Amino acid sequence: MSFSTPKTITILGATGSVGLSTLDLVRRNPDQFKIVALTANSNVQLLAKLAVEFDAELAVIGDANKFSELKDALAGKPIKAAAGEGALVEAAQADASIVMAAIVGAAGLRPTLAGIRRGATIALANKECLVCAGELMIEEAQNSGATILPVDSEHNAIFQVFDFNADRSVEKIILTASGGPFWNKRSDCLKDVTPAEAVKHPNWDMGRKISVDSATMMNKGLEVIEAFHLFPVRADQIEVLVHPQSVVHSMVQYIDGSVLAQLGSPDMRTPIAYAISWPNRLNAPVERLSLADIGQLTFAKPDFDRFPCLQQAMDALKNGGSAPIVLNAANEVAVEAFLAERIGFKDISSVVHSALTKLDMKAPHSLSMVFEMDREARAVAKAIVAKISI
Repeated sequence: MSFSTPKTITILGATGSVGLSTLDLVRRNPDQFKIVALTANSNVQLLAKLAVEFDAELAVIGDANKFSELKDALAGKPIKAAAGEGALVEAAQADASIVMAAIVGAAGLRPTLAGIRRGATIALANKECLVCAGELMIEEAQNSGATILPVDSEHNAIFQVFDFNADRSVEKIILTASGGPFWNKRSDCLKDVTPAEAVKHPNWDMGRKISVDSATMMNKGLEVIEAFHLFPVRADQIEVLVHPQSVVHSMVQYIDGSVLAQLGSPDMRTPIAYAISWPNRLNAPVERLSLADIGQLTFAKPDFDRFPCLQQAMDALKNGGSAPIVLNAANEVAVEAFLAERIGFKDISSVVHSALTKLDMKAPHSLSMVFEMDREARAVAKAIVAKISI
């Protein structure tokens, strides 16, 4: 298919895995898309290279200390260079019809909100936006008329098979989980897991942080919280099912007993292509699914005892208030410490649990409150990590 006029895109987090996959699709369909702005956290050279290749109007580096380096890299090019948090917001406010929100962590909140407030179509790949500020983000989208399209493969799958015109006919949504690299590993062996082992996901090519989250199953817990905000269902209508092959990306069960599923090869370019071409579809260069070659698909209930992070996230959703904010912040601190080999793999859930028991869980009423709660939770989590560091 082709669009009558090219769709304009800003990519927040262009040098990450989602950003690069998005640019791969744009590269293959140059007549269909026009890049307006690209941002990165600290990878100046790659950002500059991509900005030149895709003829971007604006390139933003999040690390303000690298502004001069970015300016030098773009010297003589008709591309505006900018740096810092305010510039990330400026990129989201640029006149692009689609904002790919792929900045990892709480740093993506303000720029994503800026895109929502101007009524853009948001291809959402940042979990923290809905985990930490779901109610605020959805309310802002309703006020501005912005459209939020999920990029996570699971939520994208649900979006494709969810009947929004008859949501009362939905009995439950079923998020599938690969189980990560340690699904069959004995609980007593998990304490010896190394960062190198944790980041080796069996199916998906992802960044280090999200790979660890998959290994602890915190990633699936965060997705449960996201799903609650994205779709008109109650928390008790969201189920998690382990599916090691990562072929069935998620399902929706209806009151007549029908279960609709979206299937595909585990390649993020499929949900990205759907999000940036919606309501149409884009030819994506992914391996076509052959169920005959796969032969068998298996499913199992999650083991909450071996992977307590999943239960912690589901409890945080039920408890509400600032619990999801504390959960997310403490997990980010703990994962960072684990990757730095300061704490063990099983300590990640312990840090999260301790942080959740130490902080007040009042609900945030503004984005500034979200950031204040996030800062407080990180400080508490860092203190906990310091006490148990290896």
